[in-house]
Amino acid sequence: MASCSGGREFSLASNADRNILLVTIDTLRADALGAYGGHASTPNLDALASHGARFDFAHAHAVVTLVSHASILTGRYPYEHGIRDNTGYRLRPEQPTAATLLKARGFSTAAFVGGFPLDRRFGLTPGFDVYDDRMTRAGPTGDVDERERPADVVVKSALDWINAQTGKWFTWVHVYDPHEPYQPPGEFATRFASDPYLGEVSWTDAALGPLFDRLRGLNRPTLVVVTGDHGESLGEHGERTHSLFAYEATLRVPLIVAELGKGMKDTKEAKDTKERVVETPVRHVDLLPTLLASAAAPAAEGLPGASLIDIINAGSGPDRPSYFEAMSAAVTRGWAPLRGVLVGRDKYIDLPIVELYDLAADPKEASNVVRARADRARVMVETLKQFNVAPPSRAGTETADTIERLRSLGYIGGGSATVREHYTDADDPKQLVEIDRMLTQGNDALRAGRADEAADVYKAIIAKRPDTEDAYRKLALIYWRQQRPRLAVETLEAALRAGITQSEVRIKLGQYLAESGQAEKAIELLSATAGNDPDAIMGLGNAYMLAGRNADAIRTFTRLLQIEPGNGLAWENLGTTQLQAKDVKGAETSLRRAIQIDPSLSGAYTALGVVLAQTGRRDEAIAAWKRALELDPSDENAAFNLKRVGPGTGR
Repeated sequence: MASCSGGREFSLASNADRNILLVTIDTLRADALGAYGGHASTPNLDALASHGARFDFAHAHAVVTLVSHASILTGRYPYEHGIRDNTGYRLRPEQPTAATLLKARGFSTAAFVGGFPLDRRFGLTPGFDVYDDRMTRAGPTGDVDERERPADVVVKSALDWINAQTGKWFTWVHVYDPHEPYQPPGEFATRFASDPYLGEVSWTDAALGPLFDRLRGLNRPTLVVVTGDHGESLGEHGERTHSLFAYEATLRVPLIVAELGKGMKDTKEAKDTKERVVETPVRHVDLLPTLLASAAAPAAEGLPGASLIDIINAGSGPDRPSYFEAMSAAVTRGWAPLRGVLVGRDKYIDLPIVELYDLAADPKEASNVVRARADRARVMVETLKQFNVAPPSRAGTETADTIERLRSLGYIGGGSATVREHYTDADDPKQLVEIDRMLTQGNDALRAGRADEAADVYKAIIAKRPDTEDAYRKLALIYWRQQRPRLAVETLEAALRAGITQSEVRIKLGQYLAESGQAEKAIELLSATAGNDPDAIMGLGNAYMLAGRNADAIRTFTRLLQIEPGNGLAWENLGTTQLQAKDVKGAETSLRRAIQIDPSLSGAYTALGVVLAQTGRRDEAIAAWKRALELDPSDENAAFNLKRVGPGTGR
């Protein structure tokens, strides 16, 4: 998009009395936007860039949502803030962030996020007066979607909060729509039928329009910073989406800095301001220092980044090296960790099969020049060593709910592989991209109901790469759903023999053993390895319950509730076990607590109905069973109980 003619180029000065808006757009390639020469329809972002600063060579430090946002908000590299993947990591509560630092300077603070990877459970909330991560909404088929919400809903929540403010504020708005699956709404689906990713980007721009329009009418000026958390491969280098590699398709991001509002010093001059294009390399770690400097706040100690104000005002500045990584496959599958460094337009990727690219001559990274430019490669190695290249810490355990939500969004998630000191060429993601593609193929087939096709794919993966935890787990799930428990158990036992270390394999094996009449074997497996893993303890308690060892089950569920007192399912299982043990009073207390925590637990209503029936409260029992069936029409126990108490009480 061409710059405005006439006027002065955009510049930025410190101002302690301005608002600050940070907009992060998930999965946004820089080359999708009109302002960057892309083919999406993005008039609102293009207009912002046309009167602000557009950075042509900006980069993230990671290629998944949580890790990248942690770097944006803390101003630190992943190895500094400690988050290396979307699962198994949490931001330390004491870690300073944009919100904590600006709040200390008198800003009201609020965050409005559009995707589950930024749920409050992951630790980004400190410093925010409001952290709006409400994802629950009706999906297009009437189902409930708790993974994401559309950009216009996020923007409306943000505008409601902004309109209620009287003092200066810092607001972070995150929109998730360009993330897979690409399902743009309405006219955008029609206009971009051949490229729904661009349709999502175009829809997102339209949804952001009312937010920018409102800021233009505010009396206090607002600094607006817009960036992507990472990009999207769209098939480049064999990767369909993101998380495996760190080529420019997923690492390079747009970055636009502008100022809006009536309160700017000279409104006419601001309107006449033309775009400043900056080609100097900049990084996500530079954003927090820029926000602080723009608010006339002192720089935070020890940050690796630097304010971009001087670069904006001069139009250029010094090149600074930038560290990047892609650790998801390393911490979940045991593949080689990917690290790298950018220096100017040279890019070095440290993997068993090393890569060096001259991005000025080869922006698509088609030609690896590591051998042709061996001297430069040695310099890049030494530059990378200036950063922390120690192996990442092992991912912690996640709840089954967290894992399932992230997997439903396409992330690897859920495993916790041992991170090794040494890897071979066979562990390089470039050698394993076919495995990643096959996993996607199998998952697509499974979601589409083609279970036998999916099973064949997972078997082929196991034959090619016997340590692929995902394939064993999905294959066992297919057998279990087909009511072939022996094969499900044998598949997971084969995974353990193959050296799979992810705890979920043991937990799932314990479940299948217990529910197929081998509860004592499940107890032996889980009691030795459960530790403080909530899912493993839950599985052990269930195994005790199915073995008829009620006292051990009650003890186990009670232990779990000491770790997670807000676990509604644990309260339900405790109540069910107490009912089996004929502790009716204790069962009622536990089951009501379960429903209070999570009103969607149909099993808790079913068991509560039994308690109520046994204590002479027939009408209340019927109401409980009816509620269970409303929540889960397939609940056979609730249906049987209703039928048993007499006619006229069924569905």
